[in-house]
Amino acid sequence: MSDASVLSIRDLTVSYRGETGTLRAVDGVSLDLAPGEFLGIVGESGSGKTQLLLATLGLSAPGAMLAGSVRFRGQELIGVGERALSQVRGARIAMVFQDPMTALNPYLTIGTQLMEGLLRHKSLGRQAARRKAIELLDAVHIPEPARRLAQHPHELSGGMRQRVVIAMALICEPDVLLADEPTTALDVTVQAQILTLLRELRTRTRAAMILVTHDLGVVAEVADRVVVMYAGRIVEQADVDTLFAGARHPYTEGLRRSIADLERPLPARLPSIGGNPPNLASLPPGCAFAPRCQYAFEPCPKAPPPLEVVGPGHTCACYYTGPLGQVGL
Repeated sequence: MSDASVLSIRDLTVSYRGETGTLRAVDGVSLDLAPGEFLGIVGESGSGKTQLLLATLGLSAPGAMLAGSVRFRGQELIGVGERALSQVRGARIAMVFQDPMTALNPYLTIGTQLMEGLLRHKSLGRQAARRKAIELLDAVHIPEPARRLAQHPHELSGGMRQRVVIAMALICEPDVLLADEPTTALDVTVQAQILTLLRELRTRTRAAMILVTHDLGVVAEVADRVVVMYAGRIVEQADVDTLFAGARHPYTEGLRRSIADLERPLPARLPSIGGNPPNLASLPPGCAFAPRCQYAFEPCPKAPPPLEVVGPGHTCACYYTGPLGQVGL
């Protein structure tokens, strides 16, 4: 683990036994998160992004088999037991889930749900917890925050519910905030507001953040560094400017090209990545992206390419080293 890392993941594997064999949702992932860093993890559905976050907090589904290491400030989190994890969850590492309607209890008021973490982890009295809850609702730009405490989730808009979920995650001032597709269910205007809010909160709280999304354009708005996942593995990672200026993996380039450039005339049809994501229970012996890749050649179907350094802070897992963008994906 790097001395500068607040979160260090090494060779993490998350597997499930199924009727057709063992499915590896996360396959040997290693990454570090520096204090105050905003890391984006991008990939299609099924790439392992959400499973990576859930495993970090010990929230994987029943039957999950975990191997490898997840260390938070040097403390191992894999296999430590529910009691030790409960001291970290919420208080030190918090998570914003994709759907605020499932993250919030429909039967409890907003105030009750916000104050729960403070009463449990911070041992505050109810009046002090209430003041802190109002302060957090104001910080995430919810109007009339004191009045919202008595309301139930169904009385708020989708954007306001997501802001409440973010406030809940920040209530105990965690060192790390994990956000799993926090803008997916929201319209474009509210998405932009939530991304602006996350940037603002990162600056204000100095918490390190990991944002999981399928949209590389969202990552471009907020992230310092980007990890691209495919079929449970990291296929490329670099700082955001390097990745957009010089992606080295064909999958990353396909994601980048599928983003509409509003400063140029839109083509009749945006480029897309052909084919379908692979079945994780029956991956090909070589590169999992090879069946969809226009650049695939002789070594690609034989063995998975290793993740290798291709530039300063830039790693890529691909046998092809030529220029990208000259062949339609």
